[in-house]
Amino acid sequence: MTALHPIAIIGTGIAGLSAAQALHAAGHSVQLFDKSRGSGGRMASKRSDGGALDLGAQYFTARDRRFVEVVQQWQARGWVAEWTPSLYNFKNGQLSASPDEQVRWVGSPRMSAITRAMLGALPVHFSCRITEVFRGEQHWHLQDAEGNSHGPFSHVIVATPAPQATTLLSSVPKLAGAAASVAMDPTWAVALAFDTPLESKVEGCFVQDSPLDWLARNRSKPGRDSQLDTWVLHATSQWTKQNLDMSKEDVTEHLLGAFAELIGCTVPAPTFSLAHRWLYARPASAHQWGVLADADLGIYACGDWCLSGRVEGAWLSGQEAARRLLENLQ
Repeated sequence: MTALHPIAIIGTGIAGLSAAQALHAAGHSVQLFDKSRGSGGRMASKRSDGGALDLGAQYFTARDRRFVEVVQQWQARGWVAEWTPSLYNFKNGQLSASPDEQVRWVGSPRMSAITRAMLGALPVHFSCRITEVFRGEQHWHLQDAEGNSHGPFSHVIVATPAPQATTLLSSVPKLAGAAASVAMDPTWAVALAFDTPLESKVEGCFVQDSPLDWLARNRSKPGRDSQLDTWVLHATSQWTKQNLDMSKEDVTEHLLGAFAELIGCTVPAPTFSLAHRWLYARPASAHQWGVLADADLGIYACGDWCLSGRVEGAWLSGQEAARRLLENLQ
């Protein structure tokens, strides 16, 4: 059975787009909403003088058979490519090689290429922050920050980070309570670019005993065409929490200093730098909900926080939301 009214999906990250694709493929009309100017969520990339910079998700892996199959399709379409970086660990003040058999995937030519391709021609309202989701006698309606109303909708899928989903699920206290129980950790990200390539073999590094948690040579990823040597640094959640309201300039200075200490070569002043604070970078712990749902009311919530906290978890959660919704329509 086809829903008489469109299905609203709030959030155009991997989870929301995964659900949207599945519902669209099943013949249903969807309308997407996102507070940002483009799709991607934490898969977003930033265009800069140094080319596209992946400030959020750095790469992803595929373990579940269903996700492995879809990633192979993405690869065939040129949306993703395998990244085989020269990987290192930094621990106790020492850099050491990190041999690793894991297959890592990145969007090509940037992480946001995946969500942009998934979105395709689906109808979407960007720069539209939904503040309230409410149900009339029979249908759902949305209100945005400008006071505009959207609807009616037969069903709603909330595909935002858990703290934002909590507010949007307020009309269904059981679901709102579950979302409110999910803690999400923040991450400061800093991008650096250098005119002259740094004399380091490191292309990716897992960091311990430092304000940094991870660093990557962004231009080592397939499809990144840059004349500059670009790097992306992620701070630990703990350091970020302690410095959540620090200015971007001070964050950059601190993390550049930590980077210079561990990279093992001379680090000149960067040609340019930028900092971005991910307030909800990742769930603090994994859950096995798959999706939060009230099938009787026709409202669902999905995201990486409903599963593993990984890109794969976000995609699987979106699929599960669509499956449950379609099941309810039969």
